[in-house]
Amino acid sequence: MRALKITGTAVAVLVVIAGLVLFAGVPADFLTSAMRTQVERATGYRMTTAGTIRIGIWPSLHVTLNDITLQVPGNRDGSSRLTIGSLRAEVTLSSLWSGHPDITEFVIDRPVLSVPLLRERDGPENTPANGATASAETESGAISINRVRVTDGTIAFFNPRDRVDDRIEGINADAVIDADRNVKMTGDARAGARQLTFAINAAMPAVPIARQNIPFDLTLQAPGLLKGQLTAKAEARLNGSVVMINGLTGTLGDGAFSGWASADMSSKPLVKLDLDFQRLDIATSLAATPSTAAAPWSSASINLGRLNYVDLQAKISAAEINFGQTHVAPAAIDATLANGVLKGRFSNLGAYDGQAHGDLTVDASASTPAFTLSADLVGVRALPLLRSVADFDKLDGKMQAKLAVRSSGASQRAIMSNLDGTVSAVFRDGAIRGVSVAGMVRALTLGMLSGWQENGQQATDLSQLSASFRIERGKATTNDINLVGSLVSVTGAGTVDLGEKSLALRVEPKLVMTTEGQGRATDPVGLGIPVVIDGPWDQPRIYPDVAGMLDNPDAAYARLKEMGKGLFGPNGALGGLGGNMPNGNPPNASVPENNNGSTTGDGLDQLGGSLGQTLGDLIRQGLRQGQTPAPPAPDSDGGR
Repeated sequence: MRALKITGTAVAVLVVIAGLVLFAGVPADFLTSAMRTQVERATGYRMTTAGTIRIGIWPSLHVTLNDITLQVPGNRDGSSRLTIGSLRAEVTLSSLWSGHPDITEFVIDRPVLSVPLLRERDGPENTPANGATASAETESGAISINRVRVTDGTIAFFNPRDRVDDRIEGINADAVIDADRNVKMTGDARAGARQLTFAINAAMPAVPIARQNIPFDLTLQAPGLLKGQLTAKAEARLNGSVVMINGLTGTLGDGAFSGWASADMSSKPLVKLDLDFQRLDIATSLAATPSTAAAPWSSASINLGRLNYVDLQAKISAAEINFGQTHVAPAAIDATLANGVLKGRFSNLGAYDGQAHGDLTVDASASTPAFTLSADLVGVRALPLLRSVADFDKLDGKMQAKLAVRSSGASQRAIMSNLDGTVSAVFRDGAIRGVSVAGMVRALTLGMLSGWQENGQQATDLSQLSASFRIERGKATTNDINLVGSLVSVTGAGTVDLGEKSLALRVEPKLVMTTEGQGRATDPVGLGIPVVIDGPWDQPRIYPDVAGMLDNPDAAYARLKEMGKGLFGPNGALGGLGGNMPNGNPPNASVPENNNGSTTGDGLDQLGGSLGQTLGDLIRQGLRQGQTPAPPAPDSDGGR
């Protein structure tokens, strides 16, 4: 609205100047003074000119003003102002004689509109009275403008206190206005490193345009901001400082949307939205997201300070939302933003074949943003969720979880390192992909493991995996890890360092004797020795905790012998695990007797003749030394 008033007044002034100079030869000082008086009366803005005024009559009559500044009176810091490098108007000579000036082209070169970013809403700015506005619109209505061009324009958004200076630069626009007041505008601009292109068609009503519907359609392309082209149709209405957009329909990429919006621009903008999308694709920066589970959290700064400069009331619904690799369908979100605090509530969110509901608060009012999340997940598939959120693809199953966490920080690493709260999760009817827990237990008899011993063809079926965590300063502590599978069960406790992506767990794996599962009367057979899992969570060290084994060495050795017979003997559930064994004998091969008369072809020796014997030797060695041995280290050549 303000831009229309300024433009209309400037055009009228230029026409008057042209007529006076052409026919009366009025001095430039007088022209400048008259122009300043008329602009201030019509717009409420103070106008100063530091450049020259030039009049030309070839190839057509034109007037050019240079170095113009308009700003709010009394605004000493000049925070809200419009500066223009030059204004040029070309006028047909015949139209001057008729008393209805016809501007064939109006060129605004190098305009810079400075917009202060406000943290608090206050009263309206110093704007002209209604009578002045109507007068300006009426006077400008007597002038016909065929074309308006803007070259190399800039909109600067700034807040000196917060050291914010955001700019939309390189604005070039070309608007053609026909005799029926239909406006066709095309242009482009640059926001940071992103290029924007736009096209607007509007049917302008007769002046005054306030409180009249203005039908328009918009096309916007913004790679990096929008994942597809935005097209929209609506009706705009100006009511003082409020812009209302009704009957909004359009498409974003391949998805249609509808709704309405309004914006009160009297001071700090207040935006209201109610939009419904068929599909909403939200662009994300891949550079800020770790590409693998091994990559550390990004330390790149996350700037949320812009949330302080707009207030928002929004209702967003969508049949489908895609945010990076995260997929939600359907979605209903209510959000408010006031004083830099964003509050969002989501209910019955369709998340990976399950549902989620909860509340999210982002407080950006301080220099370091703070976050609070409480959520319930029911029946959600774990694999796609964990893969999209943390690039973790080893765990699948139906997940039920409850989260109540909070954190603060200006980067991914800081947020994860400052996390506090509680999390409890249960996974059912799934699998640990690419990892055989039973095979890992067997391999522990030969030495320390480095990593999870992944194999794309293997998996550990689980009936249930549950754990609850208490999180303090990014460290999640649990004492109730419980995994139940068809051939294995694991209990344990320990700490997960979320900031460093590392584990410090102590677990006790138990193997089931046969494939009859764990529903039998007899208990699963334990290894007899707790197992330590320590180091980066993508490649930890895994080794027996021998100190635990030494607590009751005779019982541990006896159980190991029994486990070897039950699991790895000819009729055991895991007799064929691993194919050919380390000693080169297939599982059922007959081999010579040992010195003690036993054969290496029994259940124990299906592991290379050493499941019970190897661990027994470790026990006896530890007893002889009288102290706890250190975890076995790999050979220098990387062997066990």
